Amino acid sequence: MKIIEITNKEQLDGFVGSQPHSQFLQSWEWGEFQKKVSGKVWRLGVEDGDGLAATAKIIKKSLPMGKNYFYCGRGPVLDELRIKDYELRIEILKILFQEIEKIAKEEKVMFLRFDPLFKIENLNFKINQTIDVQPGQTLVLDLTKNEKDLLKEMHTKTRYNIRLAEKKGVKIIEGNSLRFEEFWSLLDQTSGRDKFSPHGRNYYKSMLELSSDFIKLFFAEYEGKAIAAGIFSFFGDSVTYLHGGSANELRNVMAPFLLQWHLIKLAKESGFKYYDFHGVSEEKWPGVTRFKKGFGGEEINYPGTFDLTYDEGWYGIYKMVRKVRRTF
Repeated sequence: MKIIEITNKEQLDGFVGSQPHSQFLQSWEWGEFQKKVSGKVWRLGVEDGDGLAATAKIIKKSLPMGKNYFYCGRGPVLDELRIKDYELRIEILKILFQEIEKIAKEEKVMFLRFDPLFKIENLNFKINQTIDVQPGQTLVLDLTKNEKDLLKEMHTKTRYNIRLAEKKGVKIIEGNSLRFEEFWSLLDQTSGRDKFSPHGRNYYKSMLELSSDFIKLFFAEYEGKAIAAGIFSFFGDSVTYLHGGSANELRNVMAPFLLQWHLIKLAKESGFKYYDFHGVSEEKWPGVTRFKKGFGGEEINYPGTFDLTYDEGWYGIYKMVRKVRRTF
């Protein structure tokens, strides 16, 4: 086996996108997005005699005091369909982590933060579980089911609200980056109403400038006015609901319900296998979670977020400062 740097979009997306429940965070396009909003990006792979066995897209992120760390969102990615032997999986991951550590030393990076799809066991690295970056739990619809069954598995109130929005004449329209201000206004109203802190304007604006085949923006309009919107990723076998917002007014027309149903149907018609609501938590987001769970689906729990440390001294200081900040 050998380690390689992946410089070809088709090679990376072909591998990551072929895995069951494909992870857009490890795609080529998301790496281009992270270059704009975060920093340097490396795309690494481990090859065996049959091609790629694993990949990892890592991003260099800044910390105070001139320090840095690497982040590997929903990765590394193993070939789940081909690499079944446990010992072989461990060997592949060790090769990958050793290469990342080499780069970390060159870049003066304190630690690697990653949130994998697999359990962390017997790697013999200095790994600590930390606060989740990505949602620890998500909700996924199986789009191989027919529309009748998808509707049947929804909560009665959800089906009612979809029909109500249709009767009220709500229309779903695809937008683009030129309608960013409308999206931002709806997101701003939602964050104020539900008391959460969104990313900065440039984060969403840069996201909407990505390929329209990868990131899509949709609006729910009522009497010609946008009253709900969502950003969705289309990658591999999955469509993922990333960010959304709705107006404080006209909430009685239930536009967000029809928006989701439209995207679920579009994903199914386009040949995708899964529709991912990208995060549920009764504790953190009770209202949003109730809304998402109304559509049915399977709840998936991820192993968590982990830090692989390279500089124990500075990492200890970092943890202490982080803990103090979270107490205020």
